[in-house]
Amino acid sequence: MRIGTPKEIKNHEYRVGLAPAGVRELTAHGHEVLVETRAGLGIGIADEEYVAAGATILATAAEVFEQADMIVKVKEPQASECAMLRENQLLFTYLHLAPDPQQAKGLLDSGCTAIAYETVTDGRGGLPLLAPMSEVAGRMSIQAGAHAMEKAAGGNGVLLGGVPGVPAAEVVIIGGGVVGYNAARIAIGMGARVTILDRTLPRLNWLDSVFENRATTLYSTRDAVETCVHRADLIIGAVLVPGAAAPKLVTRDMLKSIRNGVVMVDVAIDQGGCFETSRPTTHQEPTYVIDGVVHYCVANMPGGVARTSTFALTNATLPHVIALADKGWRKALSDDPNLREGLNVHRGQVTYRAVAEALGYPYTPAADVLR
Repeated sequence: MRIGTPKEIKNHEYRVGLAPAGVRELTAHGHEVLVETRAGLGIGIADEEYVAAGATILATAAEVFEQADMIVKVKEPQASECAMLRENQLLFTYLHLAPDPQQAKGLLDSGCTAIAYETVTDGRGGLPLLAPMSEVAGRMSIQAGAHAMEKAAGGNGVLLGGVPGVPAAEVVIIGGGVVGYNAARIAIGMGARVTILDRTLPRLNWLDSVFENRATTLYSTRDAVETCVHRADLIIGAVLVPGAAAPKLVTRDMLKSIRNGVVMVDVAIDQGGCFETSRPTTHQEPTYVIDGVVHYCVANMPGGVARTSTFALTNATLPHVIALADKGWRKALSDDPNLREGLNVHRGQVTYRAVAEALGYPYTPAADVLR
């Protein structure tokens, strides 16, 4: 199979879909790997490293899309990339289709087969290809939030960990999954007072045990959210419904009770955001202010630490890339029900229920496609 990796073109996105080690593994399996020139330069990987690993360097993304049987990326294809996809071509990347009807239409019109990293599962009910970036985003959310809290950045001027005689910041984390846990780890490590809200009692029990009274855990209700955001200095939105649009847990009305300069970091923005007032931002212009509240809603947050993120992501995706290349997508998905959960689009059909429901398309089960 010919596997192609283009340079990412989203604003300030420097991650790359394949690292040289992955290229070497794929070529050892007899596959040909095509990489767009300078694809890895933003994280210090030169074309020569890809060549040494066995890749062929192509001058443009158009050449990569034209020649490759499978495209391996990081971020969802932009409009110009959707236009280059074709029928019988396989796309393996993050998609986040539920809040993105334009991208969904582009993929459906192309006739390609698109497998989304974020809906691939594992035997324990987890999301193994989303987890590495959730870990990064969770840790970065505190780093980014602490910076946005600085007065010069528009925040309330509160130091996250406080100092002797002055209280530390109140950090409220809505969602106790991978993002929430990693956000809490960093916030606690920086000396903040942390509250984590979640609706799963076993998860709250686990978080309470792990953090050993260094964080407060609360069952998430509307009352609990309203009470917590009222006293918060930093609010982290870390709620995920796999494949579906995120629920709006902090409403516009709640902003009235939030003090000026408080920072809200919406890590769920890829899935539409869990704050009603959220809209996607970029690393170039990461924040905006509504009713005195600072919103940080960067849609590719892990791209800010692109080198770490690339290697964390490709460690997780490579076994699946190899399976898809070795077996072809039909057999790979037939053999692996967890990988099958990643199938979102096939030849103009939506094959993931939550995406179909969110966007109003008919739903075609992946099992029907594979018959």
